[in-house]
Amino acid sequence: MVSAALVRTVIGIIGNVISFGLFFSPAPTFYRIIKKKSVEEFKPDPYIATVLNCAFWVFYGLPFVHPHSVLVVTINGVGLVFEFVYLTIFYIHATNIGRRKVLFLLGSEVLFFAAVALITLLVLHGTHERSLVVGVLCDIFNIMMYVSPLAIMAKVIKTKSVEYMPFWLSLTNFLNGVCWTTYALIHPFDIYVLVSNGIGALSGLIQLILYACYCSCNNGENNGDGDDSVSTTVVKGKIELV
Repeated sequence: MVSAALVRTVIGIIGNVISFGLFFSPAPTFYRIIKKKSVEEFKPDPYIATVLNCAFWVFYGLPFVHPHSVLVVTINGVGLVFEFVYLTIFYIHATNIGRRKVLFLLGSEVLFFAAVALITLLVLHGTHERSLVVGVLCDIFNIMMYVSPLAIMAKVIKTKSVEYMPFWLSLTNFLNGVCWTTYALIHPFDIYVLVSNGIGALSGLIQLILYACYCSCNNGENNGDGDDSVSTTVVKGKIELV
């Protein structure tokens, strides 16, 4: 009979693969930024939020905070590398105001993370206390990462266009949330992984529904007027993954 530990490990590995896809999914967006040498209307907020999210999950998974969480540490370590690459590209091609925003937010995150890490290690004793404090913070920032596309979702509803909402990012957000929710439910039960990723799965599902609604609207509009310039927007929505 297959043990729960083995099933949990397999699901965790699958979660790592999907999470890798989640971290890689913005690559077409940044290829577009490099190609056009402009960040256009793209915002750095999701990537800045993800940096803090990954940093805290790496910290959470360390043996002296929450033992037996190697899979959590490895994938979030990879995520940190991806996000710093994306933000570097964004910084290079952003306006001066955009650059100042990136530097200010990243600097604030570094100071906050350092303060929490020091308090956790010097004041809290034992993995139970440390897991509680760091786990709650991880949930907060993981939820921030999952709901950070809300501004883009509002833009989609307002403009009735999915051009600036990456389909693959929404899809991998949903799959990632479902996989890690399943992982958290298998013994040993992990409430901190469960809460944020359950919300993440719901957020990803809403984004996919929104994409389906307005992608269909775009297709309908394009088929009706036969304008070639409009069909280019449809190609961007489906293939460029902005």
